[in-house]
Amino acid sequence: MSASHDQIRAALTAPGQLFEMEEIEVGGTRIRTWKHAPTTFRSLLENSRFQGEAVFVAYEDERITYEEHFCRAATLAGRLVTEFGVRKGDRVAIAMRNYPEWIVSFSAVLAAGAVAVPLNAWWTTPELEYGLSDSGACLVIADGERAERLRGTAVPMIVTRPAGELPPGARSWAEALGEVRAEVALPAVEIGPEDPATIFYTSGTTGHPKGALGSHRNLGQAPMSVAYALMRSVAMAGKDPAEAAGARRVTLLTVPLFHATGCFAVLVPTLFTGGGIVLMYRWDAGQALSLVEREKVTLITGVPTNAWQLLSHPDLDKYDISSLGGISYGGAPAPPKLLERIGDRLPRRQASNGYGMTETTALAIINSGPAYEARPDSIGLPVAVCDVRVTDPLGQEVPVGEVGELCMRGPNVIQGYWERPQATAETFVDGWLHTGDLVKVDQEGYVYVVDRAKDMVIRGGENVYCAEVEAALFEHPAVDDVAVIGIPDEELGEQVGAVVRLRPGAAATAEELRGFLAGTLAPFKIPVRFWFREAELPRNPGGKVLKTHLRRETLGG
Repeated sequence: MSASHDQIRAALTAPGQLFEMEEIEVGGTRIRTWKHAPTTFRSLLENSRFQGEAVFVAYEDERITYEEHFCRAATLAGRLVTEFGVRKGDRVAIAMRNYPEWIVSFSAVLAAGAVAVPLNAWWTTPELEYGLSDSGACLVIADGERAERLRGTAVPMIVTRPAGELPPGARSWAEALGEVRAEVALPAVEIGPEDPATIFYTSGTTGHPKGALGSHRNLGQAPMSVAYALMRSVAMAGKDPAEAAGARRVTLLTVPLFHATGCFAVLVPTLFTGGGIVLMYRWDAGQALSLVEREKVTLITGVPTNAWQLLSHPDLDKYDISSLGGISYGGAPAPPKLLERIGDRLPRRQASNGYGMTETTALAIINSGPAYEARPDSIGLPVAVCDVRVTDPLGQEVPVGEVGELCMRGPNVIQGYWERPQATAETFVDGWLHTGDLVKVDQEGYVYVVDRAKDMVIRGGENVYCAEVEAALFEHPAVDDVAVIGIPDEELGEQVGAVVRLRPGAAATAEELRGFLAGTLAPFKIPVRFWFREAELPRNPGGKVLKTHLRRETLGG
């Protein structure tokens, strides 16, 4: 690392400073933590009340202040305990798009000592039912669309913004919440830093999503990492971090709250700093420009696709977006061309490219400001509490500059996978998270992603594991063999493609296969292109499909 970075890190993390660190033992591993971070989400929520009448959430014409959010969350938390029998450690699922009720529900579940289980709102009925079953959820809080998909579930349900009549036995949001009083207090429950807090589902290579089990410590440390990354970036740009610390941030959230980026990198840090968060019904670049102007948005956070579409919008110059100070993205590979485009279309705006996973409670490594401009192909430097090492297949560290698997350790690394001891043991080894990403690190500590060891397509920030799509295609009676691959896409990063070999004498078209998958997989997982071949799929001696060979054949690269 450069001396300037070492000096900045030393200054920011010095004793008595906000980002002071301390070493503790968690699960038998010694790690560095942010000393002054909230130890539980409940304490973070209680502290947020001091923001009073400042607007916390804006959605269309709705506004929720910090005081209103606290009162609603505390009221719902109490009702979950007294009316729904929710106890500490119980799992409560949240299945809805980015409505204000998502945020209130999340806060209430955690304040009650329960485990919040956000479900992917794009999931089909079987996928949603799997999430409820796998987590053992005792209650699901859903919006009208998700409630309809779950109409046949036996799990008790609270429904907000219903599309029609409530499913049998379900209770409305208004009824569940009841009267909200100003003097409300959080329910009496003891919560510790290592208590489980969240289960976020991340697609598994076996075809079934795995529940990433996060703790209250993970939730408390995450916003400090985001704040540290911002202050480090400001300092490395030669500016005074104190000035940036005093500015109120209003963030336009362009990605779902049920993803790590939306929840851990935007929602929780906003609650921590007293900023504002602007929600959208669905992502639309034109509407985003309008919201930046109307809500005086200072930061847009999402995936590279969002930034690309915003910069490509024909009405970009028709809106007053002078309040916008930066664009931050992560969750998918960001081509260096994107940074160049930001510089051309939005000069003087700072761009940030972050790296994180559900398993790291979002942000762990970030590149921004002048450092990003100098190294547009790097994901940057780890935050101060995170350790990074690069290993070979035997777990030994490789020399600087050589490619190996990225492993990380820190207070942001989750406890493991919900009721998946084998998967946990394989991924979390002696306190180190094995990410499955192949990287190299230069002499100054900057990390470069080279490839993904895991068989995964990232479509606009959404993880699509090939094995899941392949398993669904194998259910079609005409399919004999199949391999799913990523198709490079300028806007979305990647699209899903499939190479299919049909059974002798069988027939099937691309449209037929898409229709077959429609009831089983979420739309973003369904291949946009099929290649049909008569020859056997190329395989190595171990029987694994040689996808690099297939990509070369089908895509010419």
